[in-house]
Amino acid sequence: MKIILVAGARPNFMKIAPILGAIKRFNQNRERIFEPILVHTGQHYDFEMSQSFFNDLNLPKPDINLEVGSGSHAEQTGKVMIGFEKVLQTFMPDLVLVVGDINSTLACTITAKKLKIPVAHVESGLRSGDMEMPEEINRKLTDFISDYLFTTDLKANENLKREGISEEKIFFVGNVMIDTLYHHLGKAALSQILNHLDLREGLEIKPFGVITLHRPSNVDHFQTFREICEALSEISKTLPLIFPCHPRTQERMKSYGIEHFFGKSLLHGDRIIITSPLSYHDFLNLNAHAKIILTDSGGIQEEASILQVPCLTLRENTERPITISQGTNCLVGTQKENIIKGFNLAMERKKGSFHKPEKWDGEAAERIVEILAGISKNKVHSLKEEQPFAVQNWM
Repeated sequence: MKIILVAGARPNFMKIAPILGAIKRFNQNRERIFEPILVHTGQHYDFEMSQSFFNDLNLPKPDINLEVGSGSHAEQTGKVMIGFEKVLQTFMPDLVLVVGDINSTLACTITAKKLKIPVAHVESGLRSGDMEMPEEINRKLTDFISDYLFTTDLKANENLKREGISEEKIFFVGNVMIDTLYHHLGKAALSQILNHLDLREGLEIKPFGVITLHRPSNVDHFQTFREICEALSEISKTLPLIFPCHPRTQERMKSYGIEHFFGKSLLHGDRIIITSPLSYHDFLNLNAHAKIILTDSGGIQEEASILQVPCLTLRENTERPITISQGTNCLVGTQKENIIKGFNLAMERKKGSFHKPEKWDGEAAERIVEILAGISKNKVHSLKEEQPFAVQNWM
């Protein structure tokens, strides 16, 4: 099976890495049946948001880099489709595997299906119910036309079946993001990020929280962004906060003139420290030692639940409700009063008061590869059965 695996942004790399690892192990231990080809669309294109993650996750250099860069949703989607069509016509794969919900995910799915190439979608069935989110549009459309849908939890299975997706296409395998987390905890423990940020005092780690903000619904609206910043500023009087900041978020801060909410160093009395985007190991180490995480990211909700760190999601909805029902996540919205109230409640919560979701055990990628291997063998048998009839027709 010649399989093209598509990555385009940081969360994608964390999902692709364990699948490539599982393919490599499968090929080593059995009759080799997979020929993986890694395509990076280049949707995230600066070093810290792309190349450093390839280094940390031990990902091979991509076979193809489309280098589409930034742009509007239409520009990015169009550039990816044009570039990816040429890749498909050159390699003629048996399957395209996409992950997540970014523009590259949808663009590559549409392009493959137009060329009659089967598509497998990893992380299928997640739903926020908010069609104003670009990611929700990408998720729903990708799922609707994909051939094999790999889900992280049983709620996702229910979502897909309710939307009319055949149960035969749906496979509950667990969460590949958590595979990566478990695999890299040891390496992340060696990170020097806590020393870098002066978060150690002798053998003790100073208490701190972590912020991430990048969603357009939060950072592209002045009033919403300001309200969140006011809440963060208030929280920082109780707990210092570290803010690894997305370049686009930094641009919005400058354009809105709200940099005064943020400082540069705990040593100078400032309570919110902005850093550039961190490598995977540095960020994982930071989150693992945080007292609380405040975020609008989907994947961080999942990681926080496994790390047993209280998480406040600064959104009105989440496509990962299992992190609320079984994890450490709490949906607090974007109003200052609710964020502060959520913070106060979260700080009272005891560590370990959650249940790990089913199949979030570090083996999701292995299950995916086993299923793909079965699909490949079935197709081989099918072709062998059909071959005599094709010969007879020619005779």
